[in-house]
Formats: sequence, C-alpha cells, structure tokens
Amino acid sequence: MQWRSILVGLVVLRLSLSCMLWLAFGLGPSWGFNFHLGFNLHKLDLLFREEKETEPRDNSWSERIHGPRYEETETTCASAGEESPKRSYLSFFDGNKDEYVRRYSFFPDTLKAKMKDMAKEMFYFGYDNYMKYAFPEDELNPIDCEGRGPDVQNPSNININDVLGNYSLTLIDTLDTLLVLGNVSEFQRAVKLVIDTVSFDKDSTVQVFEANIRILGSLISAHILLTDPKHPFGNVGFEGYDNELLHLAHDLAVRLLPAFENTSTGIPYPRVNLKNGVPPDSVNETCTAGAGSLLVEFGILSRLIGDSTFEWVARRAVRALWNLRSNETGLLGNVVNIQTGQWVGKQSGLGAGMDSFYEYLLKSYILFGEKEDYRMFTAAYESIQNHMRRGRESCNEGEGDPPLYVNVNMFSGEIMNTWIDSLQAFFPGLQVLNGDVDDAICLHAFYYAIWKRFGALPERYNWQLQAPDVLFYPLRPELVESTYLLYQATKNPFYLHVGMDILQSLEKNAKVRCGYATLHHVVDKSKEDRMESFFLSETCKYLYLLFDEDNPLHKSDNKYIFTTEGHVVPIDKRFREKQWNDDFPCEEGALTEREPVNQPAPRNISNCNRIPEERRYTLPLKSIYMRQIDHMVGLF
Repeated sequence: MQWRSILVGLVVLRLSLSCMLWLAFGLGPSWGFNFHLGFNLHKLDLLFREEKETEPRDNSWSERIHGPRYEETETTCASAGEESPKRSYLSFFDGNKDEYVRRYSFFPDTLKAKMKDMAKEMFYFGYDNYMKYAFPEDELNPIDCEGRGPDVQNPSNININDVLGNYSLTLIDTLDTLLVLGNVSEFQRAVKLVIDTVSFDKDSTVQVFEANIRILGSLISAHILLTDPKHPFGNVGFEGYDNELLHLAHDLAVRLLPAFENTSTGIPYPRVNLKNGVPPDSVNETCTAGAGSLLVEFGILSRLIGDSTFEWVARRAVRALWNLRSNETGLLGNVVNIQTGQWVGKQSGLGAGMDSFYEYLLKSYILFGEKEDYRMFTAAYESIQNHMRRGRESCNEGEGDPPLYVNVNMFSGEIMNTWIDSLQAFFPGLQVLNGDVDDAICLHAFYYAIWKRFGALPERYNWQLQAPDVLFYPLRPELVESTYLLYQATKNPFYLHVGMDILQSLEKNAKVRCGYATLHHVVDKSKEDRMESFFLSETCKYLYLLFDEDNPLHKSDNKYIFTTEGHVVPIDKRFREKQWNDDFPCEEGALTEREPVNQPAPRNISNCNRIPEERRYTLPLKSIYMRQIDHMVGLF
C-alpha cells in the first residue's frame, strides 16, 4: 500500500506543478517567454489541440510547460473547461473581476476636494521653497535646499546645460500654473519679478527645444492671459504692464534664430549660445522632436507680433523632416543629420526624440487651422497604427495582447528593441484630442499598471522582461496629463483614482526637506537632488485640474489647449489669421503624391459618444482586460 501512496503523491505533485507552470508561463507572449508580439495569446488553444494530435518530438517550451501527457490525465488544469473545449485564455482573468469595480467605479466629492487640496499643497511646497532657497537661479535642489544654475565648470554636461540658462527657469515656467490655482496676486508679483530681473543676454548655451517650450511658451501664455480679459481667469492684468513679457519672448526667439542658419536642410542646430549664436563646435545631429516641435510657440509669436519669420523657419523645419520620411513605411527616424538629411537614428517610436513632433502636428492644426498640418498628422498617425501598434484590434473587445506601441525600424517596420519609455505616456492624451478615446484607454491602462507596480514610471520599461531598463523617474508629467485628458473625455471616476494613486506615491516616495526630488531608482526609491521645472509647470498643474471640476478653465465658454510643456493657450480666431502673405515656396510643399490632397477636413465629432453608456459609469476598460494588463507587468 505504501507504494500506491507514493505513486498517488507523485501524480498529485506532477499535476500541481503542471498547473502552476501553466499559470506562470502558459500565456505565451505577454509574459516575456519566447515573446513575439505578432503572436497572439489565443495560440494557447492551438497549442492544446496540437498536443492532443501529436506527441512532442523534442524538449520544446510547450512540452516543458504542459508535459507530454496532457491528454492522459483527466484531472488537469484544463478540466474545468471540458464543457467548452475552445474556452478563451482570457477566462484566466475572470476571477475577482469585481475587485476592480469596487475599487474604481466611485469617487466621493469629499475625497475629490481632499485630493485637490493635496495637489495645491504639493505645488506650493515646491514653489515656495524654490522662491525661498533658489530664486533667481534656475532650479531648486530640494534635498540640500539650494539653487542650481548651469554647470559652467563642465560645458559638456548637457543634461544640465541644455535646460538651465541662468534665467530663473522655474519661476518663468510656473507663471500660468499660479493662475490655474487661482492665485492672481502671486501671479502678478511673479510677472513683475520676471520683468525686473530676467535677461537673455547671457553667455549660456542652451537647447533650442527646451528654451522654446519652457521659456518662450510660458512667456507667451502669461502675456495672453494678462492682456485678454475674456480669458478664464478674468482681467488679471495690472497697471503699468506694457507687453514686457511679449518683448522678452521676442528677444529670446531672435536669439534662437541662428540655429536655423547655415543648415543645408533647414533643420535647426540643436543648441545656441544666447549671446554668440551657434557654437563653433556644435554637432550636426538633432532629434526629430527637438527640431520639429517649435511650430506652436513660434507660430503664436509670429501671429502676435505680425512677423512671419518665426513661423516660417519652424514650419520649414517640419516640412524638411516630413520629406525625409521612409517611402516604404511613412515613418521618420529619431536622429537626423541637419546638413546631409541622412538618418543617423533609424528607430521610430512614440517616446524620446519623437513624441512632441506628432503632438505639434495636431496642435498646430487646432490652433492655426492649416490643413497641411492635419494632413501630415493623419498620415503619420496611420503609419503609426500600421507599423508600431501591436496587439488585438480593439481595446475592449476580442482576444490577444492589449494594444501596445513598440519601437521599430523606420524603413522596415521591424521591432528594434523590447522597451518603451515614460515619455510615450503622453500618447493617450494625444489620442483623446484626435478622438481615438477607446485606444487611449487601453494604452493608458498599461502605463498605470507600471506605475502601480513601482510607485513611479521608470524612464524605460522592458515589456518582455517585465523590468525597468532605465531606473530613474524625474517627476515627469506625461501619465498625469493623459489621465487628466481622459477624465475630461469620459468623466469616469477611474481616472480620479489614478490621480490619487499618483499623488500619494509622489508624497510618499519623492517628498524631501524642501521639495520633491527625482527618483534615482524606482525600486529602492533612492533620490537625486533635483526638481525639474516641469514638475511645477505640468505635473502639479494637471493633478490640480484633474480634481478641480469648477476651475475657470473648465467653466469658460472659450476653448484652450496645452502646449507640450503644459502652458495654457486659447484657441483664438486671431491665431487663424495672418498679417502677411504666404511666401513659402509652395503652400503644399510638405505633401507628396502619396497623400490625398482632397482628404476631408476632420470631423468635430468626439469618439466619446461612441463609448457604450455603461462604461462611462463603471470602468473605462473591462475588468478582464484590466486584470490581464496588471498581470502583464507583474502585479500578480
């Protein structure tokens, strides 16, 4: 009898191990084993049927997972599905699905008010300490409670010097945030400080892109909010203001113009010295986003002052990049030589080096009404969908992997690596602006799952290994921005819960003595002594707006858009009017025969109306798919 007991025990042990292995590894591609994203998860049913038809001939991964005797035992992990032999792999995620409904489908008003106050306190803790310990320097070191400016001892330290120009960066970058929070008096005081203390006549070499989005964009936004009483915060101007912010913006833009000179392609140099122009040792390589994301700020400036120069050079750069796209895929690379027009970086993706190029094609159309911009955007979006998107066709229906956008070769469309970066989290927000809300919901859920696992977004995350590739988190706003825009589109309480999770994570993991610090390592939560200006300009702003239903921006009859640095800009008819005649060589110069010239104008019909009514008040994504995504990133 003892041998029978031993035999029964071995059988039970084998079955238990088989079940555990099936749960851990049997879901194929999404878990990083033998992963190929074009291989859908419903292959499990095929694997099971193949097992029944033929004995495995070698020690394949399917044999190691399921064992060669899948059909021989009656009490297997699949026995529960005998009534439906073609049962979907998604049934694995059916368990405990109500936990998502219970957690995310309701958000009380009292909690919303508490989170709004928490976001406001977060902003002022960082802002007040910057003003106390760092102003007039560019940034606050929140651990040592000191100011930070350019690294003059090491000019090659572009991580610092590309951004910090010795021009009170954080104060300028946060001007309109003060108005969003309703602090008119501090906004006016800050504007006067900028007027009295800031000069761009500095021997500072800065990145054109960073100076444009952080400084030029903020000066223009603040000037517009100051001078137009129709805008949401009312007449916030003060006696004696004489367009000084606009003059400062103009002065800075003039100092950036040398970047567009002496390039064979019209694509600008990446850096300029604010006093001396392009440095003699400047590189001839720039990223697509850096060169192609100047049109919103330069275009608004041109239309405010009646000088076409700034919009002309920015638009010429966009056209030059667009004409270098692949004939096969329609995609662009991420790094280009500005003299030869050759692609140095052939990776095409949605993250670093590419992100705001796509963003500004659509936002430029929304602001200026130039049909050329919209045609470029729709063609780019189609190429993205055709070549970067992997996973099932519908976000909320069907089988297979959830949608994911991967990095591909611009010429072949083949996957180049298995990581995505945190900047790509902006894309769901852009999809909302484009009306593609359903797809935005799915991609956002993937990034939120990563946040839940680490309490932050690692700079790069490897979806195959389920682990960060680059571990730091510099308090970036992209996930918060998409969360805010998805909430505005759906009003689903799920996104309020996401915002609360982000707020609480930042309070727990990033708060230090004088502000909020960059996370050096998202796992062990070690910190770096730096608080970038976009934390106050964007991250705190979007968190506050998420919970402030009654904010003037939400109640105004006018429409607004945010720049890529989160600065508030009105959608104003004066920005659709030019005070000059077009002198471009060809108005449709960026278009080729591959694109239909008579493409219809975009419809002003939101896809929000196409989302089933029940999903607006329960979950934006079905529980089964939420659970699937959580499992993909290792949450259970």
